[in-house]
Amino acid sequence: MQTNSIVIVTLLALAATAPTAFCAERDIPRTANGKPDFSGRYDISSLTPFQRPEELGERLFLTQDEANAMASKAAESRATKAEPSDPDREAPEAGGNVGAYNDFWFDWGSQGFAIDGKFRTSILTAPANGRMPQLTEVAKKQREAAPRFAWKNLGEAWWLESGDTPYDGPETFVLGVRCIYQPPASVPIRPLPYNNLKTIVQTDTHFMINIEWMHWTRVVRMDSQHQPSHIRSLSGDSIGWWEGDTLVIETTNFLALPNVPKEGLRVVERFSPVSAEGLLYQFTVEDPDYTASYGGELLWPKTEAYSYEYACHEGNYAMGNTLRGARLLEREWYAKEKASSGE
Repeated sequence: MQTNSIVIVTLLALAATAPTAFCAERDIPRTANGKPDFSGRYDISSLTPFQRPEELGERLFLTQDEANAMASKAAESRATKAEPSDPDREAPEAGGNVGAYNDFWFDWGSQGFAIDGKFRTSILTAPANGRMPQLTEVAKKQREAAPRFAWKNLGEAWWLESGDTPYDGPETFVLGVRCIYQPPASVPIRPLPYNNLKTIVQTDTHFMINIEWMHWTRVVRMDSQHQPSHIRSLSGDSIGWWEGDTLVIETTNFLALPNVPKEGLRVVERFSPVSAEGLLYQFTVEDPDYTASYGGELLWPKTEAYSYEYACHEGNYAMGNTLRGARLLEREWYAKEKASSGE
């Protein structure tokens, strides 16, 4: 969904003029019990990258000129990439990159975000270089041993030789392709190429976040205890509490995949009011797959836009076509094997 530019400008102006990222207490909408009322819709699309470009090192801020240049470059690139594709273009070579749909369908946002009037170089702020920490040796070996990614297209049925089963059926595809779950959109939450709307519904006992990208709803129990460790979810088990005007959410009990526990993962999120037009979102992740914890922050501007149904599976032609393509490559592979054996 497109960002409401008036809201963005208002939010950034408030953040730029306030001595901190927080607004005056009288500007905060509140519930009947006096807590900040975060209910509403938010569009978090942003040009600010999740990880900081390596050449910036530990530099946290962009200059205004650099922020303007980033926005101009993104606008020019989007205008070019949104042009209709040539209907008479040739098909890519066997195993080649078929690309994605035109940029018209994406929503990267129109600018980066500023906190206290300073544009950020990345969403990640910890480690200090704004980069993801290194994987542990154990995690590296696990990833090396994992089956190859289901979309690896070499133009031939390589899996018949390797023994992998990437195209045996829908269940072998990653959860995103199956229209089930999109981890980076859900916990911790970060901007993605599109479907960046979040809807919050808040009561005294629960805090609900509806995630536009995979129509996923997180339900946070307030002032509660975590479920027993055998009760798990792809987005974990979330409990929340108030620390002054900041809502703190702790999430544990994750699944790595359906029926596969993800041990040791813990995410802490903090929602703090910036103004009546938005909030500050901060997160810290403790993941045993990495050599250190990591965390970051971004602004959530309110929007008048609505989330639409993410009807992914109803139009998921890619899944059926991928499976049909795999059967075709298998037939070609068997025919080649038969011909080489002289049968």
